[in-house]
Amino acid sequence: MKAPVWVVMAGLGLCMASLLEAQTDIHILPVQGNVSMLVSPAGNVTVQTGPDGVILVDTLSAPSAQRVFDAIRSLADTPIHTIINSHFHADRNGATGALVKLRGAGPQPVRVMAHDNVLLRMQQTAAAGGESSASLRINQAVVLPVTSPYFTPSRDFFLNGEAVFLYHVPAAHTDGDTVVYFRKSDVVSTGDVFTPDLYPAIDLQNGGSVNGVIAALNRILEITVPAKYQEGGTYVIPGHGRICDEAEVVEYRDMVTIVRDRVADLVKKGLTLDQVKAAKPSRDYDGDYGATSGFWTTEMFVEAVYRTINAK
Repeated sequence: MKAPVWVVMAGLGLCMASLLEAQTDIHILPVQGNVSMLVSPAGNVTVQTGPDGVILVDTLSAPSAQRVFDAIRSLADTPIHTIINSHFHADRNGATGALVKLRGAGPQPVRVMAHDNVLLRMQQTAAAGGESSASLRINQAVVLPVTSPYFTPSRDFFLNGEAVFLYHVPAAHTDGDTVVYFRKSDVVSTGDVFTPDLYPAIDLQNGGSVNGVIAALNRILEITVPAKYQEGGTYVIPGHGRICDEAEVVEYRDMVTIVRDRVADLVKKGLTLDQVKAAKPSRDYDGDYGATSGFWTTEMFVEAVYRTINAK
């Protein structure tokens, strides 16, 4: 019997952390303005640099800390000022504690920002001791609490001559996702609500839903503006995968919406989960976004959509 999708998601952070341990290279890609992207097969880190210090969006898994820090140092010699955790999975923020220690001398401690739900998930992990619940073990590598949580739909601040906006996109990949917009550089960092080469991973156990993913993608599209012939303009840095612009987010949003609506139609007809999977509601998109193995497969995505629609 196959494990339910939410149990598989419980191992997401650990699977991605193990993948990163096998990787040795982190590449630097200048994006636009003050913003660059640290690229690795295990995920991306968004970096904004300037005289006030370095801002990071996510830090990758714990074993990557020194390599991430070395990459940052090749971009800037100023200390790390702020780390923004896009959500609580350890493959995205497991290196936060180590980077705080590595950050170098500065006038104030590193500020670690995230939505309050990220802090709550971390606290649950600590209370569980990393053992009592599979759904909480994803974050066992995180040892540093969020020092500056926000509770409102958005938060903003100004650093390195640039306004930075944090937007909570609820019930998407998880219940604590944050999308970050660097206004002057015109760059959006999405975390895992947008992964252009893979169907969206939806962590049902920790508050995720397909409807929330679609709402998050629409929020990103409200921010982004294309340049000539719909190419360029605002650049979008996903949690995993290549740098994108608005047109690619539109295609991805439309795909998720169409698959969601197809599954909803099959549910209305009374089909079971196995019957929905057999109907292959995502078949015409599988060549672009599907996977038959790895931490997140096409079947897992379809199941997550099905369970979102059937949630009471």
